[in-house]
Amino acid sequence: MTGLELALIAFALMLFAIFLRVPIGVAMGITGFVGTWIVLGRPSATLSQMKTLTYDTFSSYSLSIVPLFLLMGQFATKSGMSAALFHAASDWLGHRKGGVAMAAVGACAGFGAVCGSSLATASTMGQVALPEMRKRGYSDALSTGVLAAGGTLGILIPPSVILVIYAILTEQNIVKMFIAALIPGVLAALGYILTVAIYVRVRPDSATQADRVPYGHRFKTLFKIWPVVLIFGLVMGGIAADWNWAQDGVQALFTPTEGAAVGAVATGIYGMATGGLTWRGFLDSVLNTASASAMIFFIVFGAQLFNSFLAFTQAPQDLALWVSEQGFAPVTVLCVMLLAYLIFGCVMDSLSMILLTIPIFFPIIEALDFGLTSEEAAIWFGILALIVVEVGLITPPVGMNLFIINQVARDVPMSKTYQGVAPFVLSDLVRVVILVSFPGISLWLVGVMF
Repeated sequence: MTGLELALIAFALMLFAIFLRVPIGVAMGITGFVGTWIVLGRPSATLSQMKTLTYDTFSSYSLSIVPLFLLMGQFATKSGMSAALFHAASDWLGHRKGGVAMAAVGACAGFGAVCGSSLATASTMGQVALPEMRKRGYSDALSTGVLAAGGTLGILIPPSVILVIYAILTEQNIVKMFIAALIPGVLAALGYILTVAIYVRVRPDSATQADRVPYGHRFKTLFKIWPVVLIFGLVMGGIAADWNWAQDGVQALFTPTEGAAVGAVATGIYGMATGGLTWRGFLDSVLNTASASAMIFFIVFGAQLFNSFLAFTQAPQDLALWVSEQGFAPVTVLCVMLLAYLIFGCVMDSLSMILLTIPIFFPIIEALDFGLTSEEAAIWFGILALIVVEVGLITPPVGMNLFIINQVARDVPMSKTYQGVAPFVLSDLVRVVILVSFPGISLWLVGVMF
């Protein structure tokens, strides 16, 4: 049996275990451990490898950015930023047909800029915006659908934990990945707003119009969201802007990890100053961050075991060579990969999809010629993968954001949420086609800044 055949059998068995609801970290870890045992022929070498692999994985400086961004998101959730963002957006857009739903999208985008978590964005904005939309006569389908879709902006607009994991797995620059995600993130928000505008014209009874708010009150509520702008500018400007023009290259104020720490501290100070972050809320934020970090790190360790097994079999390299020898058009191979993400998204969470597929897909992307440099192709593919993973968060039957919103609106049938989110899935697919067709949309800003 060749290494590629062994890897394919192991991959199939691992997927079967995942479909049986075995935790993804356990499934990947056991598959990697047993597979390496078979390849090396003795368990002692595998156990010895686990000792060094554990240290090498968790001593990574880059990985320390994950709990810091998670803590920043926890503080943002507790501090009341979501309400200020929604009320400001609602005052400016609420007088339009479907304006409150559009405001919810804008608030989700703003909150995602300081949160970095799709689930937290959907849950927090759902609690703030859903009662307001229902009070104003918005349909249950539109109300829950727009919030489930808007929540996905939490992982697309930087800072994003998923982008950090992708950058670590593919050895890419985290800052460049964040910069590349900015324009696609803005396009996503604008696409959702356009979708709302079309939706309320096709179904006029699904939304209402609020009274126009005087400009004096609009600017007053707009002033209240300055902390979000300040924190986002501090984090992204600090890690991406050139603070020393006298030297060649970008001289950042601090590293991405330092930027995450600064963002967490700034968000925590804001929450305490406004009274939104109580001592109890602070403890809950720390505990929730520890719990989420432990879950992510456990999955990362399982993925490392599985990736080590793949390295021993040489399966990714053999598969990449086989694909290149078949003469498939690079775009065709890319579309097959993106379709696989859409299928996996129906039954798997975003982090698991990235950790499971990148070690297999990325060597193939490196072997194909898209007319880009290797770094450009890696960044472009990372943004595309992130967007399709984002679609999986709102794709039935196991779209995580759909269940989060359903927990907030328990009296709304899940079928209504499925119905409401369908136009936003279509908007995402259109955006994927645009970004596949025009890689420069994702890469332009990176080229300008670096």
